[in-house]
Parts: sequence; C-alpha cells; structure tokens
Amino acid sequence: MAQAEIPYQEAMPLHDPHSWITKYWFSQDHKVIAVQYGITAMAVGLVALVLSQIMRIQIGFPDSWLASFITPEIYYQSITMHGMIMVIYLLTAFLLGSFGNYLIPLMLGARDMVFPFVNMISYHVYLLSVVILLIPYIPGIPVTPTGAGWTLYPPQAILTGTPGADWGIITMLVSLAVFIVAFTMGGLNYITTILQARTRGMTLMRMPLSIWGIFTATVLGLLAFPALFVSAVMMLLDNFIGTSFFMPAINSASEGGMAGGMFNSGEDAAYEGGSPLLFQHLFWFFGHPEVYIVALPAFGVVSDLISIHARKNIFGYRLMVWAIVAIGALSFIVWAHHMYVAGMHPYFGFFFATTTLIIAVPTAIKVYNWTLTLWRANIRFTVPMLFAIAFVITFVVGGLTGLFLGNVIVDVPLSDTYFVVAHFHMVMGVAPILVVFGGIYHWYPKITGRMLNDTIGKIHFWITSVGTYVIYFPMHYLGFVGVPRRYYHNEPSGESAMYPDSALWLNEWISIAAFMVGAAQLLFVYNLVTSYWRGRPAGDNPWEATSLEWRTPQTP
Repeated sequence: MAQAEIPYQEAMPLHDPHSWITKYWFSQDHKVIAVQYGITAMAVGLVALVLSQIMRIQIGFPDSWLASFITPEIYYQSITMHGMIMVIYLLTAFLLGSFGNYLIPLMLGARDMVFPFVNMISYHVYLLSVVILLIPYIPGIPVTPTGAGWTLYPPQAILTGTPGADWGIITMLVSLAVFIVAFTMGGLNYITTILQARTRGMTLMRMPLSIWGIFTATVLGLLAFPALFVSAVMMLLDNFIGTSFFMPAINSASEGGMAGGMFNSGEDAAYEGGSPLLFQHLFWFFGHPEVYIVALPAFGVVSDLISIHARKNIFGYRLMVWAIVAIGALSFIVWAHHMYVAGMHPYFGFFFATTTLIIAVPTAIKVYNWTLTLWRANIRFTVPMLFAIAFVITFVVGGLTGLFLGNVIVDVPLSDTYFVVAHFHMVMGVAPILVVFGGIYHWYPKITGRMLNDTIGKIHFWITSVGTYVIYFPMHYLGFVGVPRRYYHNEPSGESAMYPDSALWLNEWISIAAFMVGAAQLLFVYNLVTSYWRGRPAGDNPWEATSLEWRTPQTP
C-alpha cells in the first residue's frame, strides 16, 4: 500500500492513555494540556485578583478598619506579586499555553503537537514555576514575598530594607527562570508544529490569524525571554555570592570628603561596581516584546472572533498578517521608552520616541481592518463578539494614551503617576483579558460540548467592560494632577498637598468599582463550573464557524 493510502489511524498511532493519571495528569494530548494550562493560569490569576483588592482597600480607604491589617510591607508585596502574576503567569500562559496548545493542531489539521512528550513536560515545568512563585503564601513557611515592585529593579530588590529581600526575591527569580524553561519547550514545539505539521493545502497564507498571532508571539518570546533569564541569574548571583553585575560600587572617600556610594541598613554594601541601569535595559528588552507576546495572540484571536460572529471574511487578510509580523519586528527597538527618566542621552530619547510612533502604524492598520470587517456585516452580538468589540475599543483607548507616554517631554512629568497605571492596565491588562474571556466563551462549546449560560455571560461582560472604564478613566486625571503611583499612603488634603482633595474621593470610587469587577469574575468562574454539568448541549458548530477546529468531532 502506498504511503498516501495508509489509513489515518495506521499512519500515526495515537498516544492513548491507559489510566486516569495518564489521561488527565500526565497526558500527552494537546487538548488536555491546553485545559491544564488554562485552569492553572486562572487559579493563579484569582490570587492576583485578591492582591489587587488588597491594594485598592489601602488606596481607597487607608484609614478604615478594612485596611488595618495592610502594612507597607503587605502593600508592596501585593504590588509586586500582582503585576508579575498577571503579566507572566496568567496572560502569557493562557494566551500561548492554553489557546496555543488547543488551537494550533486543530486549526492547522495536525494530529497533535510534533513533540507530545515535550509538550506534557512543558506544562509540568510551568506548574512548578507557579508553585515556586507562591511558596511565600504557603502557611508555616518562613518566607515572605518580595516587595521590590514587579519590575524587580536593583539595588532595591536585594537590599535588606526591602520586604522579602532574602528568600522572597530568590523564589521570584527562580520561578521566572523555571517559567522561561517551560516557555522555551512549548515555544519550540509550537513553531515546529506550525512549520512542519500543517495539513495538505494549509499554506502559511491560509492559516487563521489566531495561529499567526501565536506563531509571531512565540518567536518574540524565544528571542526576548533569554534577556530576562540571564538578568534573573545575574541578580541571583549578586544576592548569593556577592557579585556586582547590577549593584553599584561604594566610594567611601569621594571628592567632597563625604562618604558616597550605596549603603545596606546603614552599613557600606560590599559591592565592587555594577550597573543598575544594565538590569533596566535587560528587563525592558524583554519587557516590551512581552507586551506583544501577550497582544499578538490577542490580535489574532479577536480577528477570528470578529470574522466569525460578523459572518464576513476579515478585511485585508494579507495586510493583517504583515502587520502582525511588522509589530513583532519593531517591538525589539522600542524598549527604552520605558526608561526616559533613567538619565538616557536626549538623542536616544528621540530615537525611541520615533520608533514608538512607527510601531503605532501597523497597529492602527489592524484597527482599521477590524472596523472595515464590521462595516455592513451581519453582526451577531453574541457574548464572544461583545468581548471582541470591547477589546478593540479598550485597546484603542489604551494605545492613544501610549502616544502621550511615548513622547519624552510628556512622559517625564507623567512617568511616576497614575497616568502610567491607567495606560498600562488598559492596553496590557484589561484588553488581553477581554480577549481571553471572548475566546473562552467561543471555544468552551468545542472543549466541553456545552454552552456557557448566555445571561450570566452578558452580565459578566457588562460589569467587566463598563467597570474597566470606571476604574481606569479617572486614573488619567489622577496622573495629570500629579498623584504618584506605588505610594502606600497619599494624603491629598492640607497645606502641603501637591494635588486636590478630589483625588481622595475619586480613589474611593475607583476602589468600589474594583470590588464590583472582582466579584463579577467569580460569577464567570461559577458559569464555567456549572455549565460543564448543566449547560445547554452545543451541537457540532453552534457559531456556524468556518475554521478547521469545528470540522473535528464534537469535543475531540
């Protein structure tokens, strides 16, 4: 029998599980691994949600009985852990680990990932990174979380006065290094599968845009994560054995006759002369591509959601593909726009401000194409479509405020204010999470064979999307009037106040809105769990979609 005539099952035997543990825990099935990634990411995301509520209690009601247990240490530890969990362990893991694992083989007509065993190991290494990260929260273990801020800037991160400066920062850095190992295993699997295992006729220029977004983001991650990996290892060495990669030198006899340099708890720190600025460059060389490691899969998924639920092919498919590739390439030459206040040369500021404006061009092209796809389309306002449209609006708003911060002369006075908090959360926090929700509502019927409750879904959507603007729109005003971010306690009243009294009651309302939005996420979790058992049967293709994953048997 010729190779082309070998039956499907004989040509490539499945890695069938033989027990419960090989079916659900040590599974090599990409679909099971995708669900494992998703459940783990959502669980650690709920931890980050609780930490955000702790911060909002302190910011909105600092003198109330609610905030009586929130010390400065707890506040700064919450900032650090919340930021790192949301950016790395939730968004990156969900959009690439969960959506990537589930969609790549099904959308491309492949049997599975090219390396199923490596795929299984990548999830367990990711799970290990989450466990290491959360060690400080395990009762009875004498380790406190690091309070260095989610960017982990030295020298503060490893000096004695910082919360968690001993084992807290160590667990954070080790967890990041382990996560990068997991990402590398999964990323190489994704790229190989996309390039080598597509079904006959599935050319690169026929791939769904979800796959293009995941593919480009994976390439970015494989190029950018090493910068974070080496910086984590170098800071661990600074902490453990006293190297001086990032820790500045002590100059006890400076020219003016006064002691200069760095002190640790009032004593000279024994470091020979490293550069804290080097860490910032390494961190943001990873950090800005990381924005697009999260955003590009979101771009792809939202493109497919809009196309399917508007009953219309995406406008300008090839232009959308090249826009994704261009954004990925340009993301490596804009990193220092996060560092305008670090003392860089003005010519460097001009260069990075220019590249920041240039990267806005392919991003704007995508927004135009989404809008033109919706033009005169047969739009169905399903829950996935509502989240997709909300993403486009939120991303545009967040992107416009990014143009403010991309300009050096505007960024310098706004850099350490709530304006940055508002911009970053709109474009990097809330917008991708809206896509995650839209994707879950869209593919949940494929995964489980049941529909999520539509009424609960719409309540969840409206509270989340409207609540987002109630929370973050006022923060732009707080930034303009000079309210600093990351402060444990702000006192806006009195003669020495630097900003008006309105900042106080505005922060109270922001906190109340944050509590409501947080509660709505528990409603979403309730919908996920109850619909698995009692949801309406979905049928083979409830959305009448045209992509390949809906041509496979129900709940493959």
